Order: sequence, then C-alpha cells, then structure tokens
Amino acid sequence: QVNLVESGGGSVQAGGSLTLSCEASEYINNRHTNPRAYLAWFRQAPGKEREGVAVTDRSGLATYAEFLKGRFTLSWDAVKNTLDLQMKNLQPEDTAMYYCAAGGVTRTLDARFFTIWGLGTQVTVSS
Repeated sequence: QVNLVESGGGSVQAGGSLTLSCEASEYINNRHTNPRAYLAWFRQAPGKEREGVAVTDRSGLATYAEFLKGRFTLSWDAVKNTLDLQMKNLQPEDTAMYYCAAGGVTRTLDARFFTIWGLGTQVTVSS
C-alpha cells in the first residue's frame, strides 16, 4: 500500500509563490512491483469538480494542465523522496485543496484513473 502525504499549503497574496510537497517514499520504493504507476497533483475548489494539475512518472517527464500557462513546475526531490509542485504567480482562482495521487496505467490528468489519494493541503490566494 502506498501512502501519500501532502504538505506546504498556506495563504498567499496574488502574485505570490508556494511549493507543495508530496511524500512518496513508498511509491518510489515500490518501483519494481508497479513500474507503470503515475504520480499526479490534482486540485478541487469549493463547489467545483476535481481537476488535474500535473502528472509524472519515475522518468520525471511531466505533463501539465493547459490552464496553468507555465506557472507550475513538478520536480522530484531525491533526498526527501518527495514530488514537489512549485507554484508561481498564484491567482485567486488557484485557491483550492491540492491532492497528491498515485495510480493509473496511462499518462492522464483524469482523476478516475488514480486509486490512491492523500488527504490534501489547502492553498488560499487572496487578491
């Protein structure tokens, strides 16, 4: 069983930055038993559906949602075994609960293909 723990959320003003981390040691250590699993970040704002933000696999190749317009970047921290989401130029519409998820057999930002979820970390952006 892979456990995912998100951290790094908080409150910032528009134009600010945050870096979210997803602790994924078990995902990394299970690479020999589940080599095709993907790891992704999703977000869900109040009253809205959960939407994919970015997805990657052990190769490190990342795919981003088009609406991000290059503001977010995924990266692996090999020391901490975390998948980090660096968010720049945050806007009020980025306010949401951000979730880390694992699973899938294809590179996708469709939440239905991910079976393991963290509890989320809240990001609030004020204008």
